[in-house]
Amino acid sequence: MKKIASLLVVSVLGGALTLGSYKLFFEDEMQFQNTSQQNTTESSFVPVSNSSRAYGMNTDFTEAAEKTVHAVVHVKNVAVFKSGPRSIWEYYPYSNNNSGRALQGAGSGVIITPDGYIVTNNHVIDGASEIEVTLNNNKTYKAELVGSDPISDIALIKVDPDEDLEYIPFGNSDNMEIGEWVLAVGNPFNLKSTVTAGIISAKARDLNMRDNSPQSFIQTDAAINPGNSGGALVNINGELIGINTAISSPSGSYIGYAFAVPSNNARKIVEDIMEFGDVQQGILGIRGRSINDDVIRELDLSTSQGVIVAEVTPGSGAERSGLRQMDIIKQIDNIEINKFSDLTGYINSKRPGDEVLVKVVRDGKEKQVNVKLTKLSTYRIPALGLEVANATKEELEAYQAPNGVRINRMLADNLPSADLVGGIIAEINSQKVTSVRDVEEIMQNRPKSNPIVILYYNQKGEKQRMIWR
Repeated sequence: MKKIASLLVVSVLGGALTLGSYKLFFEDEMQFQNTSQQNTTESSFVPVSNSSRAYGMNTDFTEAAEKTVHAVVHVKNVAVFKSGPRSIWEYYPYSNNNSGRALQGAGSGVIITPDGYIVTNNHVIDGASEIEVTLNNNKTYKAELVGSDPISDIALIKVDPDEDLEYIPFGNSDNMEIGEWVLAVGNPFNLKSTVTAGIISAKARDLNMRDNSPQSFIQTDAAINPGNSGGALVNINGELIGINTAISSPSGSYIGYAFAVPSNNARKIVEDIMEFGDVQQGILGIRGRSINDDVIRELDLSTSQGVIVAEVTPGSGAERSGLRQMDIIKQIDNIEINKFSDLTGYINSKRPGDEVLVKVVRDGKEKQVNVKLTKLSTYRIPALGLEVANATKEELEAYQAPNGVRINRMLADNLPSADLVGGIIAEINSQKVTSVRDVEEIMQNRPKSNPIVILYYNQKGEKQRMIWR
């Protein structure tokens, strides 16, 4: 009995100490952290939340689920397909049908305004002859495509509802941290209104694992399956912090790795489409390399994190601000730059004309410079050994070309024809190009084993085709 009594006293004292410690430390911390607000752009075309991050020892997902489940819709795409899925993006099921018949694909979408603007993935509505949206209350609407950006895999569609719709406000994805709880809301396998929970596993994830890639995803272990494409990744406040986009799986189903476009990038693309009709891509004006063991040995570096400036683009904001080759970029504004996808992820949330504060290490000393972002005007095609630039109206008329980009210069000396420089590329693999962004999209999405066929106008105005194998 004495032993039992002693154990009881110890247990009571332990519980009292635990409760006292919790109230002393954690409740004060929660109150302090809930007073801080997220940084958001003042001018916004879509609703943005200003609530603070929520913490708690016993996280409750019911409020976030209730706030968001009615604002995630089922998107149906009726299109004509002649092949099955081609890449990691097309992971919602289509039959491998080569007959060219109309097939129906399904994904998800997120209502972002009460009057019916919906953000989804480009691959959900790509090639659609008809888009149908079903709300959580089973109401169905026909949707129109407002605009899309295949490179980021973001699209904006619109329905005309007969009443205000529930929507999810954008949160600040830059403020999210690894280990925070998130919910994935979508329609996997045509099961409407499904909510799964997980944490943020990584940020600025580059699926291609290569430098100079525009990809920068939030990685989560929340279960995402075919049909979740275009759905919402939300924090426990019910704020949109990502658009679920891809899974990494040999089977096509969830195995623990899922990826979302950060909300800051998606929001910027949506607002560009609303205001300008297309994406306004700001560039720093450098070509960079992430730092790894090989680079450290090659250049005898004393740091293992950051991005090395391999080349500064003439006439760019980087050149005008004084950035130099071999500078190591460590920070942009308040964002730590550990690898190239950190840099591209943040810059892709900005527009031409925006200014960013860049912290670099040069000759062992830190230096800060303000860089004004410029518009993407040139693009290198290593597979062709060419650099292309946006063509002016006068250049197109001079070559009698209906559309195209100008071949700016050669990147290699072994090209089959020297009269390419100055010419106009009008098509790549039978796809019309009107800007360097079109070229970037085509080159990134093409099967790497296939030959490249260009239709171009040479300096004499002659239309020719050339094949690279």
